[in-house]
Amino acid sequence: MDLSTTAPVAMKQAHSMTIHQHTRQDDYFWLRDDERKNKQVLSYLEQENNYTQAVLSPLASLQSELYDEMVARVKQEDASVPYLKKGYWYQTSFSEGKEYPVYSWRKDNTDAEWQVLLDANERAKGHEYYQLGELAISPNHQVLAFSEDTVSRRQYRLRFLNLDTGKAYPEEIEDTESVVWANDSKTFFYVKKHPTTLLPYQVYRHQLGTDISTDVLIYEESDDTFYTDIYKSTSDDYIMLSLSSTMTTEVHALSADKPTEAFSLLRGRERGHEYSVDHYRQQFYIRSNKTGKNFALMSATLATIADTQQWQTIIPARDETLLESYELFRDWLVVEEREQGLTFLRQINWQTNAEKVIKFDDPTYTAWLGTNPDPDTDKLRYGYSSLTTPATTYQLNLDSDEREVLKQQTVVGDFCAQAYQSERVWITADDGVKIPVSLVYKTALFSKTNANPILQYAYGSYGSSIDPYFSASLLSLLDRGFVYVIAHIRGGEELGRDWYENGKLLKKMNTFTDFTAVTKGLIAQGYADPKRVYAMGGSAGGLLMGTVINIAPELYHGVVAAVPFVDVVSTMLDESIPLTTGEYDEWGNPNEAEYYHYMLSYSPYDQVIAQAYPHLLVTTGLHDSQVQYWEPAKWVAKLRELKTDANVLLLHTDMDTGHGGKSGRFQHYHDTAKEYAFMLDLAKSTELI
Repeated sequence: MDLSTTAPVAMKQAHSMTIHQHTRQDDYFWLRDDERKNKQVLSYLEQENNYTQAVLSPLASLQSELYDEMVARVKQEDASVPYLKKGYWYQTSFSEGKEYPVYSWRKDNTDAEWQVLLDANERAKGHEYYQLGELAISPNHQVLAFSEDTVSRRQYRLRFLNLDTGKAYPEEIEDTESVVWANDSKTFFYVKKHPTTLLPYQVYRHQLGTDISTDVLIYEESDDTFYTDIYKSTSDDYIMLSLSSTMTTEVHALSADKPTEAFSLLRGRERGHEYSVDHYRQQFYIRSNKTGKNFALMSATLATIADTQQWQTIIPARDETLLESYELFRDWLVVEEREQGLTFLRQINWQTNAEKVIKFDDPTYTAWLGTNPDPDTDKLRYGYSSLTTPATTYQLNLDSDEREVLKQQTVVGDFCAQAYQSERVWITADDGVKIPVSLVYKTALFSKTNANPILQYAYGSYGSSIDPYFSASLLSLLDRGFVYVIAHIRGGEELGRDWYENGKLLKKMNTFTDFTAVTKGLIAQGYADPKRVYAMGGSAGGLLMGTVINIAPELYHGVVAAVPFVDVVSTMLDESIPLTTGEYDEWGNPNEAEYYHYMLSYSPYDQVIAQAYPHLLVTTGLHDSQVQYWEPAKWVAKLRELKTDANVLLLHTDMDTGHGGKSGRFQHYHDTAKEYAFMLDLAKSTELI
């Protein structure tokens, strides 16, 4: 890296904020521009981008090499496994050199040709960013509803296409989320987002071909800690309206045959009660934490669903097993469960109660229920992957146990799974709790003598479990001697609901100390060269990165923080920022003094001090709707002001994208190549690999 270029220095403007008799000084508050039009702010971001480009310019050839490697592993002409739904087969395909998929369908007979429903490559033309949201076909198979985001703020425009004529309907609806057709194929319901907070909060009914100004507001959520969603039941008999916060759910239902009638409340909201509802064969099925935090599966009728005392237990809540999801079939119930951090699938016969468990052999892996749109079948599709096994789609005959591989992700080139080794180890946290850790390395390049550089990744928030899955791009690090590590820290749900609850609110510090404990444990066990430990996290995982380099900067030689949530207190005090109010049950409400001071104690931006920090690459997107760009921008400015080291500190703002980065299947590899080149160069500067 070239350190001869002078880093930009953000000007300081005094700005103070006082609450709970405590005043915080934020000299970089001026970097916030909600409209993304302030010339002074944009100029500063461009200066940072130019600086990053100059510093990384000596790595251009390495970046190009890495990018070419990653793209070369991708099968250019590729297609998903087709699935059958109501007389039509559906498939997603890619063509050579194309960034976006083509969505196709055909009637259920062997002679029919595939017909294009939507070509995302054509739709993306002229846009720096493109993301397809909803793709919903009317029950009579005559109209396609689809939504698109061309800004990268997850504000989707809903459109309609006549599949017989190929002509578009005139109506276009802005700022939408989910959409569901009624069974008459003329009426549909959609969710609108709030224009400022971007919270999904309204449900409208629309009649196809009518002016959208006449749409009927069916529901509006007044509690801004709740999110609004709609979906259709497995039976297609009901349209469900789900209102959910971090800890509470409420579900309403409407007969899909009677779209002009009112939604009926199935079960009112009760703080702490989370549940979801499906319907099949005259029964409602409810995944609920009412009787245990790891969730039970219950059933009820329309007459009994309002009273939890009348619910019938199908699978009870258990202390050691988390019920994650389920699939309803004519003769079988299939559940996805998690024990000791690993997922497994279990099938249960409705008539005999006979059970079978679908088992897996890798020491660390992930499995999931696949696309199963037809419940009246004896075939189950499920997915499987591990750190050494590319994503694989299986089809299982639930009656005969016959299993076939329908597709395995192709890794173009000389990839050999046997050349890599995955492991699962347990590291003891500071308070004695055992933390599961998944890791992988190339066997020929690994030595358990503190010789290898490692990249440690984690997330640790929202109960999101980070499962070990195969990544073809990761081979570029493994083939250069890196050990890749996933730390399954508290705040996720890998070990059940308690694992999540012990890493949130006033126990959030466990998330950060778990991460540093894993680093220390891996060094102690010989997996890592202590001088070449690298860490990476994004979004809430970026918060993790920001906190660990405040509390234990000496552990890490370099860190990549992507779209990092680092200005925790300021954001959570501002209800105009998207996602703020809906996350009080995750982080706490800083309007309450206890939560304010606790959040302040770990907020990365607030806790930056005069000390040495690791080499740091920070990335963000100007249009990010989840973590506003000014959080990482302010953080970098403050770090540059206070840090006492000469290590690299880089900020790159993608001026065309948001939280998810670049769209398309190849473009994002440019960002991955940049991050890998950053770490590889640092590792090489310490010791040649």
